[in-house]
Amino acid sequence: MSGTPGIVDGHGAPPEHPPGPELRRLVDGLRRVTDQVVRTDAPPGLLAEAAALVEQVEAALEPVTAPWRPAAYAQPSSTQNPHDYFPFSPMIGFYNPLAPPLVCEVRDGIVRATGALGAAYEGPPGCVHGGVIAALFDELLGVANIAKDVGAMTGTLTIRYRSPTPLHTELTLEGRSVDVDGRKVRAVGTLHAGDRLCAEAEGIFVMVDRARFAGRAPEHHPDAP
Repeated sequence: MSGTPGIVDGHGAPPEHPPGPELRRLVDGLRRVTDQVVRTDAPPGLLAEAAALVEQVEAALEPVTAPWRPAAYAQPSSTQNPHDYFPFSPMIGFYNPLAPPLVCEVRDGIVRATGALGAAYEGPPGCVHGGVIAALFDELLGVANIAKDVGAMTGTLTIRYRSPTPLHTELTLEGRSVDVDGRKVRAVGTLHAGDRLCAEAEGIFVMVDRARFAGRAPEHHPDAP
């Protein structure tokens, strides 16, 4: 994927076989297994069998897994779908099993994410962990800024938890970029379960020179200072 505009580099398949339905299938399966693991009643013998199968998968993938390296900074565009330029994001990446199963879209400058979160994301009994909510807002508001062509890094993020956010319930998160003051960009968002407001967010983001990140991944940017 090196050199592909708009894609987070450094993770996933190489250019000769970019991420596709096979990787998506694997990731979706890992999400389902994770949900099962955190609430399983399986006896020790069955858990040992399952662990052996997972270890077989790990052993099969290890020889074709490149050493870790920092990702090149993303080059998103307001005309792209967020899943296209953040495919491996731990918050919205279709190809990252850590990411909750949410679907994002941008319309008229407003980013909307919908989906239900399961047991792997539980905090208070029956509810989504507050830290997960904060992380989702951080990503969502960042995407909202990108939709207005003012991509920036998080400076501060304020979350107001209005009511518990239920698990296994269709949720709707929305975010929009509201104003720019010099290098500072302000964005706001909401989280609803049906008609019930669960949380609100306000973020102050700071526009930075993307070249600053080139030095963190010199293998992608050999001419970086």
